[in-house]
Amino acid sequence: MSALYQILHDTHYKYDSPVSLAKQLAHLWPRSNPRQRCIEQHLEVFPTPTSRRDELDVFGNPLTRLAFERPHDELQVNARLRIEVLERPFLDFDLSPEWEITRNALSYSARPMTPDMLEACRYRFESPYVHLKQSFTEFSADCFAPGRPLLLCVQALMEKIFDEFTFDAEATQVATPLVEVLERRRGVCQDFAHLMLACLRSRGLAARYVSGYLLTQPPPGQPRLIGADASHAWISVFCPASGWVDFDPTNNVQPALEHISLAWGRDFSDVSPLRGVILGGGHHDPEVRVTVMPIEA
Repeated sequence: MSALYQILHDTHYKYDSPVSLAKQLAHLWPRSNPRQRCIEQHLEVFPTPTSRRDELDVFGNPLTRLAFERPHDELQVNARLRIEVLERPFLDFDLSPEWEITRNALSYSARPMTPDMLEACRYRFESPYVHLKQSFTEFSADCFAPGRPLLLCVQALMEKIFDEFTFDAEATQVATPLVEVLERRRGVCQDFAHLMLACLRSRGLAARYVSGYLLTQPPPGQPRLIGADASHAWISVFCPASGWVDFDPTNNVQPALEHISLAWGRDFSDVSPLRGVILGGGHHDPEVRVTVMPIEA
């Protein structure tokens, strides 16, 4: 079983004053993985950049570098994607190793590690938006009973965040500290993903931030609105017996055919769809429009 999607991701900056020089990094190409494949991709940029370079970042995500060396008062970046998402294999969470065994396997020891384990270790530590604190260990304590299978613990943590936190688009900003999110019990998908990462990493487990898209359903009887969707975020935890396993704390689900992954890293700062530096511009806020449309077979 699979699902096919057309994705439109439009970003528009309109500056108060001309920008004389700018460099932008775009994470707008989906990375290849066993659970999805990109059939078609196209990037429209206005004004035409002075230079463009497509490469991979340090996490293996496709990255586009754009440079603008002529004055401009707006920037438009439109990504057009056609992606097929494949069904994921069933996992019996009861059969996953005890969480302490996984933690110990990821800790420093004299035993040699496999390449997969070494790769996972880079996602055990603090990152710009995910700090490791005792408060996160205490918050998740009831999810990590001694000897409990790892994936059951992570599922319980996902359910706890979903039950105890309220989605509120006005409650936080990108740089809102996680301790404040924990105290206020409000935030958006990015906050919930960062919080879950902090809880897992504070226990010595490896977990990474996943950015992507989520198919949303319009109200009954109403058409799908162009530009009414948004980027989404969830997490992936490393389980030695199963590899990387995804969890979506915002919706309390294990991602399946409705989740389209774009990139992954330590946190949002590694995989922001578009970020850069500019000279000039004055005040400016981006207008972002995202559309996820299923394509019937």
